[in-house]
Amino acid sequence: MSSLLLLPRHGGRALSVIAGLRSTDALSGVHSTARRFIVDMSYSAHFMDFKGSSIPSSMRKLVVNKLSPNFREAVSMQSVAVPTPGDADLLVRNRFVGINASDINYSAGRYDPSVKPPFDAGFEGIGEVVGLGLSASSRYTVGDTVAYFGSGAFAEYTVVPAKESVPVPAVKPEFLTLLVSGATAYIALKRLGDLAKGETVLVTAAAGGTGQFAVQFAKQAGCHVIGTCSSDEKAGFLKSIGCDRPINYKTEDLAKTLRKEYPKGVDVVYESVGGSIFELAVNSLANKGRLIVIGFISGYQSASGIPPLKGGTLPVKLLQRSASVRGFFLPHFISDYREALGSMMQLYAKGKLVCEVDGGDLAQEGRFTGLESVFRAVDYMYDGKNLGKVVVDVAPPSVSSSKL
Repeated sequence: MSSLLLLPRHGGRALSVIAGLRSTDALSGVHSTARRFIVDMSYSAHFMDFKGSSIPSSMRKLVVNKLSPNFREAVSMQSVAVPTPGDADLLVRNRFVGINASDINYSAGRYDPSVKPPFDAGFEGIGEVVGLGLSASSRYTVGDTVAYFGSGAFAEYTVVPAKESVPVPAVKPEFLTLLVSGATAYIALKRLGDLAKGETVLVTAAAGGTGQFAVQFAKQAGCHVIGTCSSDEKAGFLKSIGCDRPINYKTEDLAKTLRKEYPKGVDVVYESVGGSIFELAVNSLANKGRLIVIGFISGYQSASGIPPLKGGTLPVKLLQRSASVRGFFLPHFISDYREALGSMMQLYAKGKLVCEVDGGDLAQEGRFTGLESVFRAVDYMYDGKNLGKVVVDVAPPSVSSSKL
């Protein structure tokens, strides 16, 4: 086992050479049982880091036990065995996990009604590889840092298919902001926004996890950007990332401001709030305007998940302005995902993209540390207190002498 752990990184060729050895080859004198020890691998289909990583025998994770939009009611902490990665999988020790508005849609069973509790919660994480399957070892090795977008992230350890993992230079929460929030803004505006230089773009919840990226990408496209927010601090942040006209709807009348300052309407709306804000956005569209619905967070905590809407006149309003409403759901655009992630990582590396992270430093009970603080983090986001992407720092599991 120890010799196999020393295989070089990206060791696909090394593995194929080993697998191809015959008794008459260079390993002269090695009996058939020894050769099978190397080739067969039936005793162990995976590599684990026994050299100091201290993988415990058990871990904690969050599990949806009851379908409900009330996250605290739906989800509980459980102690389970640390999973073993399959042949093409990685075992990731999570360092940071991301909080998304959709977490409560998932706990309410709204995405796939056929999935019944119990099931694992959480969409995205970043951490280090501490174990991996044989096939996965051709691309990764123990100690690599990766991010991923998939289910079961709210755990101290998560098994992730190697092909769905994204290598990252370091375990920084900024990279986590790109997986769902950044990718949603990037792909939605690129595929559905049809942005043209000089157009006006309205971003609702602009200082939030995905809004911050919509502001920046619209600005990079040469557009005039308006951003709604709920505090002067958030308005200041929006100015710092290029927003031309932040509007604090707590101190300004949003409808009056848009009518007065943008009488011809706005060309594109990046909308995530729903309800009355959606209706206002429709009323604010210019001729040939495009409204992109990426969510409607104002309704997620209700039983139906849908905010009240007076949509009877919608066809008339769209017809009168040759306008359109376009829906965006990230899983439907996975073919665009790699390009989007690569492009955003390059922008971040060049200092051309701000990835604002909110780890709860200003929260009443302090920073979001440990898996148990996921509950607080979800509440914090739904109270509208976050500035940027809400991220939880998952405390490293305690060292245990019991190993897999």
